[in-house]
Amino acid sequence: MLLRDVLPFFATELEELLRADGHHALARACPDLEVAEPCGCGDDFCGGFYTGPRPNGPWGSGHVNVVLRPKVGMVILDVVDGQIRFVEVLYRKDVRDRVDRLFAN
Repeated sequence: MLLRDVLPFFATELEELLRADGHHALARACPDLEVAEPCGCGDDFCGGFYTGPRPNGPWGSGHVNVVLRPKVGMVILDVVDGQIRFVEVLYRKDVRDRVDRLFAN
């Protein structure tokens, strides 16, 4: 599932936040980000998701966090070797509810 298809409003917001913060290469990747798997932490305020397979342990070398400043909530990216691997979305009921529905059994 592509982010632009399942959460178009958030895909646009994420791209704009990245551009505003000078992360142009990451912003260009936003339209093709996959929503592969929910965070799974169980916190009721978390709408985070992986953009590919979940790692087996720490991200390792080449990992950086990119902290963005949305108007509502918190968004923190795990970027590994220049690729967004996890999008942590906190205190955003709109995103959390949509991610939950995508992966409801």
